Amino acid sequence: MSKMIRLNNKLEMPMLGLGVFQTKDGAETENAVKWALEAGYRHIDTAMIYENEGSVGKAIAKSSVPREEIFITTKLWNTDIRNHNTKEAFHKSLELLQVDYVDMYLIHWPADGYSEAWKVLEDLYEQGKIKAIGVSNFHKYHLETLFETARIIPAINQIESHPLLNNQELIDYCHSKQIAVSAWSPLGGSRGKLTENAMLNELGDKYGRTAAQIMLRWDIQRNLVVIPKSIHKDRIVSNMKIFDFELSIEDMSIISSMNQNKRMGANPDNFKF
Repeated sequence: MSKMIRLNNKLEMPMLGLGVFQTKDGAETENAVKWALEAGYRHIDTAMIYENEGSVGKAIAKSSVPREEIFITTKLWNTDIRNHNTKEAFHKSLELLQVDYVDMYLIHWPADGYSEAWKVLEDLYEQGKIKAIGVSNFHKYHLETLFETARIIPAINQIESHPLLNNQELIDYCHSKQIAVSAWSPLGGSRGKLTENAMLNELGDKYGRTAAQIMLRWDIQRNLVVIPKSIHKDRIVSNMKIFDFELSIEDMSIISSMNQNKRMGANPDNFKF
């Protein structure tokens, strides 16, 4: 089972989750969620814009794992932020997921109007419809702008982080504000080709692990939540096996030194969607 992290509102969140970004709606998503739950995952991360919330909901409904044991994260898309459509978008996600609450609801990107959307999230949180509220892809200055009007500090900031973009300065800032951090694309995505990296594979050989397990363990030891995506049962199971070994301080530093500030996704300063 995954280790847990305690959020700033005392809610416990599994440090390992299954991400379903770019996982096709239908059998592909349903199977990935099914296999993850069978392997011991208790955290599923989706979003409205992934267009697979319905399949996530079906897999959870079919599972023998009780709803209260599964931590569901979904996200508010930019169009709904800009159109002041937060409440309607949230209830649509609930309907697709076939649940009456979500564990975490995130503002997906700092689109124009995010401070106003945050007020709606605060209301939904206070009504018990969401167990914790957070943000995604927020730089330090986005958070500082939010703090000017927020009644509730975000529980988490989900950001891109992997060995080529460790984003450590932002992580340290969030942690200083008692905001947990979740890493998306923790394996660098297909463009990063990090699972083929010689140094990471060398470390894998040293610990008897895969390069992917080494990267995920590096994140866990940086106190990050990780949400690796996979549609392959063997990889989903393999990604779970990161809690029974520990990287040395020296090897942690070796991985951190790979940083090139190289993004695989959009920069929150200038995204075009």
